[in-house]
Order: sequence, then structure tokens, then C-alpha cells
Amino acid sequence: MSRDIAGSNANSTASGGSLLSELFHTSVFKPNQGRVVRQLTALSIWVIVALGCWSLYSTLNGSFSSNLLVVGAPGAILLIGFWIGFRLVNWPMFADFLIAVEAEMKKVSWPARDEVKRASIVVILTIVILAVSLFLFDIFWQAFFNMLWATA
Repeated sequence: MSRDIAGSNANSTASGGSLLSELFHTSVFKPNQGRVVRQLTALSIWVIVALGCWSLYSTLNGSFSSNLLVVGAPGAILLIGFWIGFRLVNWPMFADFLIAVEAEMKKVSWPARDEVKRASIVVILTIVILAVSLFLFDIFWQAFFNMLWATA
């Protein structure tokens, strides 16, 4: 049993350890692998953090008169969030996952433009037919139950 625990600790240390310990490193993990997916993931995290900080700034701007708090708190959170986003995509466990995602995406056979158009038309027509049929069922059942309530 102690072997399993020691083995798992060795594996976690070899794969990079915890995210908290990774936050204090500046190195880029496997810089030439999975670059596109990692960059897009970091960009997505940064956009979410920036929108959250903008929302916080808007909320604080109407509530407090201190410019230091109104600008400083969202600014500090923005910088910390950007750093965490950068470190997250370089965390060995998550970076290996993103590298594997990019490798799998390269294996996908993407459909041609004409096939996408045909499939989109089928989906849109199916949705319209289902919407119309549900609307007609709704009208029918509404009239039916109104007739039952009127006779009761």
C-alpha cells in the first residue's frame, strides 16, 4: 500500500505537481506542442477574466467614491487572472490534455462546404417543422381544454 502512495506521489511530481506550485514558475511547458489550442484556451480565459473585471469595475464605480478601490481591485484581479490563465495552460497536466486535443483535432476529417450546407438546411427545416407542429399541438390542446372548462 505504501508503494502505491509513493508511486502516485512520484507520478504527480513528474507530471508537474499541483497548480498552486505551478503558479510560481515562469517556464513554458512543451512550448512547441499544442500551441494553437493552448493560445486559444489562454485567450478564452483572459476574455472571461477581463469581462468579469469590467463588470466588477462597473459595479464598484457606482457604489464607491474611492478611485483606488474602484480601479485598483479590478486591476489587481485582472493581472492575477491573466497570470493564472497563462500558468494554467502551462500546467503539465492541463497542457498535456490540450496537446492531446490538438493532436486529435488534426485527425478529424472535416466535411466539405457543400456537405455542411446540405446538413444545415436539413437541420433548419427539421427545427421549423417541429416548431410548427408543436405550435399546432399547443393550439389544439388549448382549444380542447378551454372547451372542457367552458362546459364544466
